Amino acid sequence: MNKLIKAFLVLTLSLTSIGVTALPLAYVEGEHYKLTTQRLAVSGEGTTDVVELFMYTCPHCYHLEPEVEDWQKSIEGEGKVNFVQVPAVFGPNQIPLATAFYAAEALGLSEKLHPLLFDAIHEDGMNLSSQKAILDYVAQQDVDRASFEKMMGSFGVKAKVKKAAALTNMSGISGVPSFVVNGRYHTSGPMAGSIEAMFEIVDFLVDHSQP
Repeated sequence: MNKLIKAFLVLTLSLTSIGVTALPLAYVEGEHYKLTTQRLAVSGEGTTDVVELFMYTCPHCYHLEPEVEDWQKSIEGEGKVNFVQVPAVFGPNQIPLATAFYAAEALGLSEKLHPLLFDAIHEDGMNLSSQKAILDYVAQQDVDRASFEKMMGSFGVKAKVKKAAALTNMSGISGVPSFVVNGRYHTSGPMAGSIEAMFEIVDFLVDHSQP
């Protein structure tokens, strides 16, 4: 009997040791986060990528911006996380604003125009669903209209919009804002249950997934 008990204890300890290296069960796949449809390559630099898929027209994305900024500050200096915002493109309707996002980025105007585009839509009630409307608006913000229009039509910007559309599709998300971690897992407010929990899940996935 003593030998049986000893054998049982050894087996139990062995299983416990194995469990330490497994993904912890604080959050459950399929409930708090899901696998992406396909593995996504974002930076390819050996860091853990965290991608926020958003849309300028999404009120939840707009109200989440301060939380996103706070979370970014919390990971600054760690060096292990590459955070990227990507405009979700589910179809043609999202292309103009996604193009504006990348045009602003290419011209070094993201810091200025990113919050202004959100404010224009959600505070001022503007309809920026067309390229003309976007160009009219950025011109009012002391941005050279011709330069911005040229950049919106550039090959580089169009390629990034196309990549954003592919990433949106391959991620398997059904709405925004959603976060994709390490190109493999995605979570959102509805899955997490709250904004605070969503960032906790993102941190959990960052800590327990390999780049």
